[in-house]
Amino acid sequence: MTTLADLHRRARARLAQAGIADAAVDARVLVEEITGTSRADLLARPDLAIAAEAGARLDAALSRRAAHEPVHRILGWRAFHGLKLALSRETLEPRADTETLVDAVLAFVRATARREGLCRILDLGTGTGAVALALLKEEPRATAVGVDISEDALRTARANAEACGLAGRFSAIRSDWFEKIEGRFHLIASNPPYIESEAIEALEPEVRLHDPRAALDGGPDGLDAYRIIARGAAGHLEEGGRVALEIGHRQQQAVETLFGRAGYRLEQAARDLGGNDRVLVFAPAEAFEIKLGNADEHR
Repeated sequence: MTTLADLHRRARARLAQAGIADAAVDARVLVEEITGTSRADLLARPDLAIAAEAGARLDAALSRRAAHEPVHRILGWRAFHGLKLALSRETLEPRADTETLVDAVLAFVRATARREGLCRILDLGTGTGAVALALLKEEPRATAVGVDISEDALRTARANAEACGLAGRFSAIRSDWFEKIEGRFHLIASNPPYIESEAIEALEPEVRLHDPRAALDGGPDGLDAYRIIARGAAGHLEEGGRVALEIGHRQQQAVETLFGRAGYRLEQAARDLGGNDRVLVFAPAEAFEIKLGNADEHR
């Protein structure tokens, strides 16, 4: 037997020695998850005896983290916008920055549902289903179709929808972007691959070695997916619909130009918690012309 305090000390020291950034945080998360304890337990019962089996599982997890496997890959799940989402080999690990995308369009989704009685969402490159499922959780009149090229990702998204009690309003389709998509949607959302191909090898090993390359590689200039979405969105967007995209923090001008040429106007730009450009929401240009026309009529 060993104590809870001993496990915490051992975990912190091992990860710090391996040069892991935020070693103390990662050690705490692994100890708590593997032993089923909390920070309150560490304060109130530091001498709590921990079974050898739990200690062995922790040692195995620490070895994986010391080799730069992300904590939540080790645990097999990641929290996102109040949901617990399972991860798999071909899903991008959803990050807090992507919650900015959900927050940016939530008011639109709710307003559409109130006005129309429903809101249909298309989530391109759904991965774990994070964006679509977070919106469904927040708006019970919304439905969503998650699109991915990876069968592994689609299985994971369906399982997450089931685990979150949202399977009745979520469907997953294997498609190369819009290729097999039919119908129109009030919202087209995507967190597409947007990293320049040549930059991937310079990414930290937690990303480069463990996130699927297909979810990272945006082509030579990082904009391949945005070109596809800009070309194809109009054929699947309801009148008054919106296109919402996560972007890299230096891509706003380039993506705005692409969508401007395709007949869209930027309606909203949002920054993540770090203050970086992160989300762009576009409306068809005619929607702005209608608004301006209505404003002129009331002058």
